[in-house]
Order: sequence, then structure tokens, then C-alpha cells
Amino acid sequence: MSDHDAAAAASAVATLAFLYMIILFTVLAFVVFGIWLYWRIFAKAGFNGALSLLNFIPGVGHLICMLILAFGRWPIEDQLAMLERGPASPMPPPAPPGSSVMPTS
Repeated sequence: MSDHDAAAAASAVATLAFLYMIILFTVLAFVVFGIWLYWRIFAKAGFNGALSLLNFIPGVGHLICMLILAFGRWPIEDQLAMLERGPASPMPPPAPPGSSVMPTS
């Protein structure tokens, strides 16, 4: 093998290594972005954002997250229902005028 062939082979290996690094960082950026997106969605739905880490389960993680979001009872729905029902106990009536504990000037 001549010096020219060895240099060409080394150059090809370096180029492939560089391309693999770019692909690796691009895939890693997409994975991190996807986890962040799911974290925000779970948090806004009232779930613990850490449920987004289910996406690290190969093959079924994304499906599990979608099933939880599609068919699970969202905690925020419970809070909304409680607000629509109103307070559980009636609020006490306001104090009559002039019975304030604040001094009047």
C-alpha cells in the first residue's frame, strides 16, 4: 500500500467519523427536544413531567405516553370540576360595617 493510498484511507475514515458525529449530535438534539416537549405537555396536563422519561423505553415509550395522555384522567380535569362545583363549604358572611379590627381615622 502506497503512502497515497494510506492517506486517502485515513482521510475517508476521518470524514466518516465526522459525519457520524454530526448524525449522533443531531439525533441527540431531537431526543432531548422531544423529551422536553413531552415534559411540558405532561406538566400542563397536571401530571408529573418526569413521565416524559418513558420515551427512553425503546419501541413502546412513545406509545405509553400517548396512551396516558389520550385515555388517562388528567389531574387538571379534577381541579376544573372542583372549581365548577364551587366551594365545598359556604363562605362565612362578611363582617357588618363598623366591626373592623382596623382602627378608623
